[in-house]
Order: sequence, then C-alpha cells, then structure tokens
Amino acid sequence: MASVKNGITALILAGGRATRMGGVDKGLVELAGKTMTEHVIARLEPQVEHLLLNANRSLNQYAELGLAVVPDTLEDFQGPLAGMLAGLQKCTTPLLLSAPCDSPVPPLDYAERMLSALESEQADIAVATDGIRLQPVFCLIRTQLAESLNDYLATGDRKIDLWFAQHKMARVSFEDQPEAFANINRPKELAEIEKLLS
Repeated sequence: MASVKNGITALILAGGRATRMGGVDKGLVELAGKTMTEHVIARLEPQVEHLLLNANRSLNQYAELGLAVVPDTLEDFQGPLAGMLAGLQKCTTPLLLSAPCDSPVPPLDYAERMLSALESEQADIAVATDGIRLQPVFCLIRTQLAESLNDYLATGDRKIDLWFAQHKMARVSFEDQPEAFANINRPKELAEIEKLLS
C-alpha cells in the first residue's frame, strides 16, 4: 500500500444531513459489519500523518472511533466546504486531504497520486476525477488556503467549484478505479456496495 504520510492530514466529511438516507447519520450506517466511517478510516489511515473527522451530530459516537472530531464552525449544515474549512482551521500539517464518509472504498493510493499531481503542477488544490467527472469532495488542499475559504463562505456562496476556480487546480485521474468513488445516498446503494466489499 502506498504511503506518503508526512505532511498530510486526512479529513473524513460526515457533517451532512443525509436527507436521502432518511436523515440517519450516514457515517455510522453499518456496511459489511463496520460503519461506513470505519471503512474509510481503514483505507486512509496508512496513507496520512493524521486523521480528523468533520461531524455535526453523534459526536460522542464518532469520538469512540479514535479520531479528533471537528464540527463545522458555521451554523446550519452549510455543506462540504464548511466541513473543509473546519478541517483546515484544525489541521497542523501543510496539506489536508478530504474524503466523504459515504464513499467507503477510497483509493489505496489516493494520497500518493494527489500529492504527486499537486507538486508536479505546483497547484494549490488537487481534485480527483473518475475519468468522466470531477469528484470535488475528494481533494487535496494547501492548509494556507483556510483564509481564502473563510472569506469565500462569508460572501454566502457555497458552490465548491467556484471556490476551486479561484486557485490553481490540478485534476487527478483515477479512471482506472472509478468504483473508488461509489457513493451511498440511498439504502439500495448500500446493498450494492456491500456486494462489492464481500
């Protein structure tokens, strides 16, 4: 398994409302005997120096997984950028790598490929693509962009791609493993991923 570890903190995003899953806390939904968040932790932990988890409810349950839990600093569930801002503000490494809690099989070489693209293109942000479309919540961000993101959110905008467009961005293709971005929003998708894992 690839490891670049030093200088990267991974942030697992679990701060949403999960309205399409009936409002249950998606990160704590069980999949093949473990919570979805535990699946993400198992894949990211060997790749990074530190792990953080962004959540706005079930804080004690998430803390039991052994991670530092970072709630949004903005109120009212303002989306993934609010979670990223909270992570950037807590991050002690130069880089923050994000992944959502409801995509339980992120790439095993995720950090390595993202860092390679960020450095070779001298970019501020690296964003994964599955070969067809951008996967904007799978990104590697320089921690120094915290102030920029804070200022952007203060304007009332929440669109992730508009904030990315303010910075030099590298696109990182994972077209060889598009299943890594399989996202669980509905119970039917949960059953499909369970088959993939077994």
